[in-house]
Amino acid sequence: MNGLIIQLAYVASAALFIMGLKLLGSAATARKGNTLSAVGMLVAIVAALIDQGIVSYQWIIIGIVVGGLIGAAAARLVQMTSMPEMVALFNGFGGLASLLVGWAALSGDASTFTVITIVLSVLIGGVTFTGSLIAYGKLSETLGSGAIMFRGQQVVNSLIVLGIIGAAVMLSMDPTNTTWLYAVIGLSLLFGIMAVIPIGGADMPVVISLLNSYSGLAACAAGFAINNNILIVAGSLVGASGIILTQIMCKSMNRSLGNVLFSGFGSGVTEATVVEGEIKPISVEDAYYVLEAATNVAIIPGYGMAVAQAQHVVKELCELLEQNGAEVNFGIHPVAGRMPGHMNVLLAEADVPYDQLLEMDEINPRMETVDVAIVIGANDVVNPAAREVESSPIYGMPVINVDTAKTVFVLKRSMASGFAGIENPLFYKENTRMLFGDAKESIGGLIREFS
Repeated sequence: MNGLIIQLAYVASAALFIMGLKLLGSAATARKGNTLSAVGMLVAIVAALIDQGIVSYQWIIIGIVVGGLIGAAAARLVQMTSMPEMVALFNGFGGLASLLVGWAALSGDASTFTVITIVLSVLIGGVTFTGSLIAYGKLSETLGSGAIMFRGQQVVNSLIVLGIIGAAVMLSMDPTNTTWLYAVIGLSLLFGIMAVIPIGGADMPVVISLLNSYSGLAACAAGFAINNNILIVAGSLVGASGIILTQIMCKSMNRSLGNVLFSGFGSGVTEATVVEGEIKPISVEDAYYVLEAATNVAIIPGYGMAVAQAQHVVKELCELLEQNGAEVNFGIHPVAGRMPGHMNVLLAEADVPYDQLLEMDEINPRMETVDVAIVIGANDVVNPAAREVESSPIYGMPVINVDTAKTVFVLKRSMASGFAGIENPLFYKENTRMLFGDAKESIGGLIREFS
């Protein structure tokens, strides 16, 4: 009877995970989906503890308290601009947890199948942990955001992979010899570093999504290692959703996953883009007069909006434009910002209506009818070089075609290039005006003009 209740609890947890994942697909229901998933995880943990007959809970309680305090502090103190690197770090911790579970599951009488699942848990978990730490360093700019490549790098990576395979085979033959387990752990941690350092900062949103998938696969393997069904289900859901998101983002960049992982984007010397024209600055007062006459406005947010914490004043400007009779929409590129859905999270925080957030494929057909396109801190995702300059590293990448709008306002602090380090011809177009300064202050000035 007790076993039946535990299995029913696992089924209920799986249902809550699936419902939560479904609700996360919309900004309007995402908070409810997150809550349902958290409840499902709590039910799963309690059921697993009872199932394993654990009667000493002091360390578990300590872990819950410490983890809860860290989570609460992160939720309250971490700025939205630091959210991408925090997500990368959390992915890494998930991988590390799976590595430790696999390590603890190894015993001298383990079957070959169990040893294989332990190796997979340790391998994927180790790669996820150190790979996520490198991603964290690139996103926080503690490390250089560019790709790091060296001569013979592929040979080194191949030798590491062969070493992992050899150690895994030896461990399967003799599970009592933990030396081979330590070899798998060490090589997997090293391989995580080597796998991520050749990936440039502009590809980090894809990497975060992929590492999230890895953390799920590691948890799934750990579930097989300890024979826990709900861990298998949860890991499979995370792994599948992460790889689907990764493929969507790769499609949005018109690049294959292999190209992202192995091309070393941004590491080579590329032909300099010859840009003709001159920069045409505009003042807040003049920008107001153009906006005051506009009937259709498109706002294209980027990482600069996150840095300036300008999402709330953007919402206020949006309301003033609507009161003035203008239709306002937001164009959201899938890889804008530093993590998947970064702009959606920022705008949801400011209570921007979800139906005003249009994906790239929705906003582009409308762009020619837009009176004013306001680009806030975006660079690479609005770069027309992706369509016009074959020598550009981003040539062929789908971008938001803001240059086809009647007038374009670009809000930037300076003429510095974006995260990919590529010159943007948009800034020199005849219909483009540069509004220099902090985005929050510039938009605040527009609000005062309207008021």
